[in-house]
Amino acid sequence: MAYLPELVLLAGALVLFLVTLGESRTALAKQVALGTAALTIAASLAAFYQEATLFSGAYRVDIFSQMLKLAFGCGFFLILLLSGKLSDIREEVKPEYYLFLTISVYGLVSLVSCIELIALVVALEVSAFPLYLMIPMRRERAGQRSQMESAIKYVMFGIAANGVMFFGMSYLFGLTGSTSLPVMMAKLQPIMTTPLVITGLALMFCGMFYKLAIFPFHFWTPDVYQGAANETAGLVASLPKIGGVAILVRFVSLSAPDNRTLALLLALLAVGSMFYGNLIALMQTDFKRLLGFSGIAHAGYALVGFVALEQIGYAAAVYYIIGYLFMVLACFVVICKVSDDGVNVSIESLAGLHRRSPLLAVTLAVGVFGLAGIPPFVGFMGKLSLLSAALSKGYLWLVIIAVVNSAIAVYYYLSVVRESWFRDPGERQPIRLDLPTRVLCVALIAGILALGVAPARMLVTISDSIAKATAPASAVPVAAPQVTATTIPGASQSSLPDGPHLRP
Repeated sequence: MAYLPELVLLAGALVLFLVTLGESRTALAKQVALGTAALTIAASLAAFYQEATLFSGAYRVDIFSQMLKLAFGCGFFLILLLSGKLSDIREEVKPEYYLFLTISVYGLVSLVSCIELIALVVALEVSAFPLYLMIPMRRERAGQRSQMESAIKYVMFGIAANGVMFFGMSYLFGLTGSTSLPVMMAKLQPIMTTPLVITGLALMFCGMFYKLAIFPFHFWTPDVYQGAANETAGLVASLPKIGGVAILVRFVSLSAPDNRTLALLLALLAVGSMFYGNLIALMQTDFKRLLGFSGIAHAGYALVGFVALEQIGYAAAVYYIIGYLFMVLACFVVICKVSDDGVNVSIESLAGLHRRSPLLAVTLAVGVFGLAGIPPFVGFMGKLSLLSAALSKGYLWLVIIAVVNSAIAVYYYLSVVRESWFRDPGERQPIRLDLPTRVLCVALIAGILALGVAPARMLVTISDSIAKATAPASAVPVAAPQVTATTIPGASQSSLPDGPHLRP
């Protein structure tokens, strides 16, 4: 039961592999993927309160990991609904597309339970390698091969970030003699302020910074968003970021709460990400590139919570990134439906969307207002939680910078709303939505509103689960000394009772 969500995904991937051996089985592959996603959600709910330590202590199932697995299952299902007919993916590789998508989700689901460095690296690569193959699956057009350039950039930056991360892991392994995160936490605490530990942690963070597109590991983001198919870009923009935040929680929790050097490093990276993402997004005309640069800024916002180096900040970051999943998918469902034959969508092409498809216009407005941090949507409550965590530790200057960046972001987000609600559609045709798309839009709107209006219970659940997940390894119990005749004054060997506890 504890491993049930992973088993469902593995079984689904195996069935999809068999499906890909045939010809023209795209419809069957999508049905299998949808069934796998639905069963993953059901399995995550059924195993939600399961706890176990598996694979010789390398894999911990707890409420923290189970909650994130439920989020991955929901995201998986939403992305499949968003994908539609995959009009921009080459016909002969569409079944393989669903196979790689399922394998990538399995890697992310496994990632959040790994508490051992080697297992974590394996799960990280299982989640990343399918994405390297999915990006160049985009259909080629005359004079357009940007998907190949995007795939190469994604692979090269991924390899570089992983190399730096492995180097940092080797530092920490050399200092502790263990690859188990709980054991490393206990052994690093007495030497946490030494330069070698700080260097090892900083280098180890690089792999997660790449996943989250944190400055300066962000260079791949806008090009991959623009070059990948719309559906693939929606996947890259959402699910891997949840995995990145989850593992960053486990890594940052290795540090002591009073480690000012590490907190300052995280604060500077957050500032760089926020300013770079928001300022460059002001000049974008391609909607996917705009979301790419805004994603860099949102990664900076999430990093603000980590500056507190405490449970309240980690919980705020996880809550924010789960809300970001719904907000960014709301934008990508509009991109996929507005796009003609899978081409990229400019901001101008959103003109008159309120007349062409009122439901899409409402979905876009809710998603964009949430990203801008306007109440009562989840983006507002997420940013409020992050800023409160940073302010509780005295980082007033960081809070002011984050508020300024939020104000900058409002400008380019409102430009999207202006095009979709206050421009004339011209000769653009109405957009007809099928039933799955309507259900998807309503689900995204409801999720963004529900998480924003009633965040308390979720924040408490996340905070409690993180407290258990980041608890240091319990001390190894010392074996009780054997009792002999010489340890009891005045007792002879013959006067001692013969038994398992008192034996001469």
